Amino acid sequence: MTEQGPAAGRGPGTGRDTGSGRVRLRLLAEGRPPREVSVPPGVSVFEAASWNGVAIDSTCGGHGTCRKCRIRVTARGADDGNGVSATGEAGDPGDLGEAGDPDGAGCPVPVSRLDPRAFGPEQLREGWRLACLARAVSDLEVEIPPLATRPKAATVGVGRQVILRPAVQKRYVELAEPTLTDQTPDLERLLAALDDLEPVPDLHAVRAAGKVMRAADFKVTAVVVDDVLIDVEPGDTSGSRYGVAFDLGTTTVVATLLDLSSGTPVAVRSMLNLQQPSGADVISRISATMLDPSALDRLRDAARETMDQLAREVCEEGGVSPGHVYEVALAGNATMVQLALGIDPEPLGVAPFVMATRALPALLASDLGLRLHPRARAVVLPALGAYVGGDIVAGVLASGMDRDRRLRLFIDVGTNCEIVLGPFEGRAGRLLATAAPAGPAFEGAQIRCGMRASAGAIETVRLTPSVELGVIGDVAPAGLCGSGLVDAVAELLRVGLLDRSGRFVPEAQAVRLAPELAGRLTTVGGERVFTLAGDVFLSQRDVRELQFAKAAIATGWRLLLAEYGAAESEIQQVLLAGSFGSYLSPASAVRVGLVPDLALPRIVSAGNVAGEGAKLALLSVQERAGALALLEEIHYVELSDRPDFNDRFVDLLAF
Repeated sequence: MTEQGPAAGRGPGTGRDTGSGRVRLRLLAEGRPPREVSVPPGVSVFEAASWNGVAIDSTCGGHGTCRKCRIRVTARGADDGNGVSATGEAGDPGDLGEAGDPDGAGCPVPVSRLDPRAFGPEQLREGWRLACLARAVSDLEVEIPPLATRPKAATVGVGRQVILRPAVQKRYVELAEPTLTDQTPDLERLLAALDDLEPVPDLHAVRAAGKVMRAADFKVTAVVVDDVLIDVEPGDTSGSRYGVAFDLGTTTVVATLLDLSSGTPVAVRSMLNLQQPSGADVISRISATMLDPSALDRLRDAARETMDQLAREVCEEGGVSPGHVYEVALAGNATMVQLALGIDPEPLGVAPFVMATRALPALLASDLGLRLHPRARAVVLPALGAYVGGDIVAGVLASGMDRDRRLRLFIDVGTNCEIVLGPFEGRAGRLLATAAPAGPAFEGAQIRCGMRASAGAIETVRLTPSVELGVIGDVAPAGLCGSGLVDAVAELLRVGLLDRSGRFVPEAQAVRLAPELAGRLTTVGGERVFTLAGDVFLSQRDVRELQFAKAAIATGWRLLLAEYGAAESEIQQVLLAGSFGSYLSPASAVRVGLVPDLALPRIVSAGNVAGEGAKLALLSVQERAGALALLEEIHYVELSDRPDFNDRFVDLLAF
């Protein structure tokens, strides 16, 4: 929107891409209510649907070769005519046919060079496209056909393809009934019928077997997780096996219900972590347990209540009985995991910052307070250190950094910013990781008009002769969230109203450089500010907060580069992870110095890779083993004892 006063808001359905805004998709999947989603511009339709729990068939990892991810664009928002761009390879623009390929006449979506291999001319005119090659840059309505097959592979994370090998297995068997001449015990009879499995029954299965087998005329389904027989169910339930992947964030918790037979998401829900009253960051929550002996129990119960509520919601949305959820996977930072399990986090908050354990023993879902199948298992992703936890291990797993020969930089931006670099052949180490104390600016804290990314938050800023704002919820601006903060500073730098030191320029210079905007520079409480909308402004102190945060992060990745002996120009891709990374404009991140100065297509929004890594742990026991292997493949670099950290930090404060 163009800001015209305190009540101005971004009009719904504009679909206009200002280079850093969000676009909206209306996903129409058969048998499910329409789903409205908001995603960063440039995300493929396939990724947008997958992130939001809408399954699209695919087995090629998003390269357009399997031709299964078929969608039909039926409408679009009123936009500038750009529609959707198409690419021939995931992440590589410009693979259109001749002159944008006019064979797609009547559809706003350009035809990629691979679309004609999947569709005939008439289908192309009707709007049929391959979802993995269509990138959303404006509002769209998309029809998604039902899955034609139950794929044996699933696309997860950043272009990762995983062969389905879940720990949860089911086998339907029809057994001969006992007789006086065949008095084989019930469990032995069942186990003998499982030709390809050799599980060990647990007590729950022993208790259930005899009664269930007789009630079902000895036609039953064995439920096996890893090498344990956890239950015997009446009849054939082999097609119903589910798991829930949790991203246990400090601020937000996300749960995804997965069909383990097909690898597809069934439902996704998120909510604020109910631990919030005890502090917005991990240090506050650790401090709470140190000051009040009863706080640990309260925080444990709050985390469990959050996850249990989400588990119930995704089961209800997906029409799945909680009793058919046999496994959960959890990715979270070390503090969140220890709090959820009732483990004292105090050693994490004081030097030398020690975890209880990097890898946890076998757990039940009930150990996390989850009311699912009574013997459902829980898998917690391992952690590297006190401040590079299981959420980052999950992110590295989902982004496939350990399998790529390119030099890639992974940044999860937040109060504590985790950074991973690598691999790099011929140099010391395979993957390097560190954590940088960015502070709460990106969460909207300590910003004069700061707020979380919720309704009313300014999330994008564009300075033309006027001020164009993207506001979450299309309501009047109420404050500024992290992505809006970065955008605002980047735009003020671009037009010259901020100098490299981070100071607002003098009034006369502002009038000369940007006369239409100079009048927005004013003073509030003796401090110079730039008015964005009504009572919402960016202050000089806010700029300083961002400078401190970006300097800490930039110092972190530059020190990792120095460890490798590599140059900034050798980085081939930057992955911006987490919810904040999904909203952050690459152009703004480069302009303020948060990330390396690379070509913008090399800076990729990776989405919720912590949640994606948790999905991988449910879908494949091999990937689960790969997460444990990362503990040995990643070398952690501690910044707090580096004598050169402060000097580099000061040097990088300037924009």
